[in-house]
Amino acid sequence: MAKIEKVELRMVDLVPKVKRTDAIQSFVSQETPIVTITDADGAVGTGYSYTIGTGGSSVMRLLADHLAPRLIGRDAEMIEAIWHELEFATHATTIGAITAIALAAIDTALWDLRAKKQGLPLWKLAGGAKDRCPLYTTEGGWLHIETEALVEDALAAKAKGFRGSKVKIGKPHGSEDLARLTAVRQAVGSSYEMMTDCNQGFSVDEAIRRAERLRDLDLAWIEEPLPADDIDGHVRLSNATSTPIAIGESLYSIRHFREYMQKGACSIVQVDVGRIGGITPWLKVAHAAEAFDIPVCPHFLMELHVSLTCAVQNGRYVEYIPQLDELTGKKMRIEDGQALAPDEPGIGIDWDWEAVKAKSIAEFTMIVK
Repeated sequence: MAKIEKVELRMVDLVPKVKRTDAIQSFVSQETPIVTITDADGAVGTGYSYTIGTGGSSVMRLLADHLAPRLIGRDAEMIEAIWHELEFATHATTIGAITAIALAAIDTALWDLRAKKQGLPLWKLAGGAKDRCPLYTTEGGWLHIETEALVEDALAAKAKGFRGSKVKIGKPHGSEDLARLTAVRQAVGSSYEMMTDCNQGFSVDEAIRRAERLRDLDLAWIEEPLPADDIDGHVRLSNATSTPIAIGESLYSIRHFREYMQKGACSIVQVDVGRIGGITPWLKVAHAAEAFDIPVCPHFLMELHVSLTCAVQNGRYVEYIPQLDELTGKKMRIEDGQALAPDEPGIGIDWDWEAVKAKSIAEFTMIVK
């Protein structure tokens, strides 16, 4: 039994490489909390999570003041026990984004530590269902992008072997979304998948209306059409359209996913390891989804989600949005439009520690012993 001796905390604020806009917001910052855990054997595990520009300072204070101190002296192999203890210790702030983001960074670090000590890549340690998974791209589909550029990006992705492209929707009138998507569909053909993302921008009635407008385009899914806490609204929408409804990036509890699945309120699960609280609850959601015959297509964090998607039988797609290029050496390997699971022990992220340290915000850089 090797006890945890040290926890290092950092936060890097990354500026997205491209302008990112959707139906309700624009992304200008990507705060990235990073947690490194060292045990008595000298083994090290690193985990991370993210915000989209707000809340990073709160995550770091929660880690420093309330969570990291509780790790010292604990057996690093007791991942399940640690996760539940930390969740209970913060029960006054759960279920919620700030707590889940903080828990995710710790939990991922513990899994990285375990995998390295066992000499296994995460995808094998967590299940080993397959060694690669198809990619779809989002970076060329933001809401501000003109139709011609949407088409060019989708054609370029298809030529690289990608299986699909996601286009943000939520223009002031549904006819605008229809025109943009129709142009893409005509260019890429019927065999290439088209995903759409509403980013919680619609009312139930408007979502039903727009889904009907888009029905003949044979969309792979309509993502986050309604506010994430409107489960009954998603039931109404799912019953009104044959187009799959995808949810998950804005859910922070396995029980929320359970309710969606039990009520038939979704047909694609997009559980995000950085939002659900780490790898431990991510795997539980994925296995529950398999019991409902629902595929998992995780949101964002492709560098980590490639391993988790390959770990489970119902992992269908990895979303291509490069996040960590400024902080890593070796990048995610891609062959014929598929992401290859990393071979290296651990979560498979090759951190460039000189770059990480150079970009770390001094105020949030600390060591807990």
